Amino acid sequence: MDFNMKKLASDAGIFFTRAVQFTEEKFGQAEKTELDAHFENLLARADSTKNWTERILRQTEVLLQPNPSARVEEFLYEKLDRKVPSRVTNGELLAQYMAEAASELGPSTPYGKTLIKVSEAEKRLGAAERDFIHTASLSFLTPLRNFLEGDWKTISKERRLLQNRRLDLDACKARLKKAKAAEAKATTVPDFQETRPRNYILSASASALWNDEVDKAEQELRVAQTEFDRQAEVTRLLLEGISSTHVNHLRCLHEFVKSQTTYYAQCYRHMLDLQKQLGSSQGAIFPGTFVGTTEPASPPLSSTSPTTTAATMPVVPTGAALAPPEEAALCLEEVAPPASGTRKARVLYDYEAADSSELALLADELITVYSLPGMDPDWLIGERGNKKGKVPVTYLELLS
Repeated sequence: MDFNMKKLASDAGIFFTRAVQFTEEKFGQAEKTELDAHFENLLARADSTKNWTERILRQTEVLLQPNPSARVEEFLYEKLDRKVPSRVTNGELLAQYMAEAASELGPSTPYGKTLIKVSEAEKRLGAAERDFIHTASLSFLTPLRNFLEGDWKTISKERRLLQNRRLDLDACKARLKKAKAAEAKATTVPDFQETRPRNYILSASASALWNDEVDKAEQELRVAQTEFDRQAEVTRLLLEGISSTHVNHLRCLHEFVKSQTTYYAQCYRHMLDLQKQLGSSQGAIFPGTFVGTTEPASPPLSSTSPTTTAATMPVVPTGAALAPPEEAALCLEEVAPPASGTRKARVLYDYEAADSSELALLADELITVYSLPGMDPDWLIGERGNKKGKVPVTYLELLS
């Protein structure tokens, strides 16, 4: 019990000394040992890495799970070291509702058949989203979280210890400075009553006592300097390890981009297949209609992933499928352009003619286009020199 009380008193004294030193530094009444510029740069880079890692981690969690309640629930499960229950994605839930609606409204009706097709596509999209969330969590979120909960906590602990060692060192410097000043005063002014320390009432010589105090302060300063240097080296090694952390996070970022590319490529392929299915079915129900957007759209970027082998151009029905019977039988070479109504158009994407009635296109070339009475609005007649043929509107940008 006596030993514990002594240790408690010693710890309280050290804490009080550090508090006094810290307060005096804040008010500019005490000198502070400054770290070298390289060490300060390491500290700043570590703080910046920690702050941006936290922001990226939080925003990625929002991207993968926009529902804040679900994120809180998953966080609690992780803290309790319990398995997070499987959650139905929004796409899978939409697919379930569409399938139930088709079953109730009639799966043999055109609307019911379309609901079934869309529900199957949404189900595949939901499954792709689930795989993406799982892959991104393992390859990207987990390493970032491990850094914040592991490496950064170690760095923070050593930095706090270095701060305490610095306060001890500066307190020893201040104590030595005061002892030397008192020793010099006792030597120059040999007044026993004025120079006698309060803690040494029975001293025979104030100068000798201050000499002993100076020796003791110098010894404490050497010990404090050794401990500070040792702790500074340990902290420096940890801070320099941030470079390897950046390399690890870079690799994880590449994995995240790869998984995201695979996910969006799968979504594009599923929707492209669905668009083709709906185009064929709608063509049977509503002959002469065009399924899809009439606004020009940029083609998706190509990818080296095997999941991106699908076509990268907008889906456009062939001219034979769209043209009414009387237009299909029309010989385009015999058609004369109208006296007014011709326009210039720039080709957005390459287009390969499906038959002899269509005109093959090259990206960025300029052609003359016009429409004929009774012609499908999604197609125009295009002329390039002495060549003429039908061209899809979605591949053109009308200029004048």
